[in-house]
Amino acid sequence: MTEMSFDKDQRIPARRTALNPFSIGAGIIAAIVLMPIVAVLWIALHPTENIWGHLISTTLPRYMRNSLLMMGGVGALAALVGTGAAWLLARYRFPGARWLEWLLLLPLAIPAYVGAYALVDFLEYAGPVQTALREFFGWSSARDYWFPQVRSMGFAIIVLASALFPYVYLLARAAFREQSGRADEVARSLGAGPWGRFWRVGLPLARPAIAAGTAIVMMETVNDFGTVDYFAVQTLTTGIFSVWLEAGNAGGAAQIASVVLLLVVVLVTLEKGSRRRIRSYAMPGRHAPVARATLKGAVAWGATFVCLVPFLTGFVLPFAVILSHALVNAEQWQDAGLIAALWNTITVGGIASCVTIGAALFMVYGVRLSGRKLPQLLLPVTTIGYAAPGAVLGVGILLPLAALDQRVADVLEATTGWDPGLLLTGSAAALVLAYTVRFFAIAQGAADAAMGQIPGSLPMAARSLGRSLGGTLTAVYMPLIRGSTLSALLLVFVDCVKELPATLLLRPFNYDTLATRVYEQASLENLGDAAPAAVLVILVGLTAVGFLARSSR
Repeated sequence: MTEMSFDKDQRIPARRTALNPFSIGAGIIAAIVLMPIVAVLWIALHPTENIWGHLISTTLPRYMRNSLLMMGGVGALAALVGTGAAWLLARYRFPGARWLEWLLLLPLAIPAYVGAYALVDFLEYAGPVQTALREFFGWSSARDYWFPQVRSMGFAIIVLASALFPYVYLLARAAFREQSGRADEVARSLGAGPWGRFWRVGLPLARPAIAAGTAIVMMETVNDFGTVDYFAVQTLTTGIFSVWLEAGNAGGAAQIASVVLLLVVVLVTLEKGSRRRIRSYAMPGRHAPVARATLKGAVAWGATFVCLVPFLTGFVLPFAVILSHALVNAEQWQDAGLIAALWNTITVGGIASCVTIGAALFMVYGVRLSGRKLPQLLLPVTTIGYAAPGAVLGVGILLPLAALDQRVADVLEATTGWDPGLLLTGSAAALVLAYTVRFFAIAQGAADAAMGQIPGSLPMAARSLGRSLGGTLTAVYMPLIRGSTLSALLLVFVDCVKELPATLLLRPFNYDTLATRVYEQASLENLGDAAPAAVLVILVGLTAVGFLARSSR
């Protein structure tokens, strides 16, 4: 009989004498997830045409400067808005606070590029704001008055911060809620006013959570392509598209992508470190919660206004503009291109989310079965795909798959005389792989957390009754983690629907999704045709926000 040992940390009986198919499969899945990152670094170090010196002397400094300015500006504004709203809603009662607590999550349903199209349409020369100003003051042309340039870095920062501040808000609100009420009482007894208690007590204790949320915002800013491209801000991500698609230099694109990866590694390190520090401050079971004070009069309505503005700019304004265009152009809902894009989105997103969840369950189960340190160390490394921008993954996936496609086609043509064409890059397979790598961290985290809550005695009992490893997974684990699995499946699907940079790079010819249709039509200044697809993307995002709101109660 094979000796069985039980690792309390893994909570699964592990076979120490031989490898099992699940452990081997976990290693293969980890290799596939990490392949695009390794490929980018390899191509950057071994380019066909090395233009590194040319990039450094010409465009790279501009790309880097703009990227850092965007990251810093969006991160600072999102941290300011998210932290301020979280503090007010966690510590005070005022009109509408109960509703605003959940309404401030809704901007997550608006992709930043959709918000960019809506804001430009609202503020441009022919938009309702400038039109109303000209009619009210009697101005006849743009020479009669000054209006800020809409398509600029400043407005791009505002759009991204309006879409991303809920990441900071969620973490900061949780941190403020978990703080000790006694610390607040001591500060009050020492004469500290509201500002003093925030600055000296609340903010220092919540700083790790705020830093973690800000790091996530900055990573999403690096990943963004649609917004900065529409506002004509040249960043590292737009540089990847320009060097690869316009200049035709894949090696140069990989070299820019390696710079993006360097920034991501720094931000991931910051986010992971902040998350570890949060645990040292979370002691909700030992301290009484902070009592929320009731605001009155003008101060109360001022707090309502402060929390209402981010909701209006991040959700109401873009959704209202897009919905108005969708209603005016009602015939576009029956357009064959929109129906095809919807079908493609559902198909590739559904397949990718199922593959991602299945691979994550297989890998987590295999790592827990192995009982060895190396697989356990690989598990967190595979989450880097979520931090890597879609454009970087596009470079790391398309080039290796294209080479593999050519080799397979050559072998089949030589042996059978049949030329299959491009099996992987000519189909949606590359998109499925990109989505799986990009959002593997969501599925892996859900699977790991759900399996970690199951007592080890249950799988041990199943194994002692003759169940195989696969039988234990299907009979014991799957029924108990079904809820977490379905939630992760939905979140992955929603992210697949909204993903733009990787989709633009990897989609087959004449293959549109909802995201690419919105981007292409809006780029042609045809917001009316883009609006129905944008509304569908927003509605899908609202579903995920609903689940997020329920889980954060």
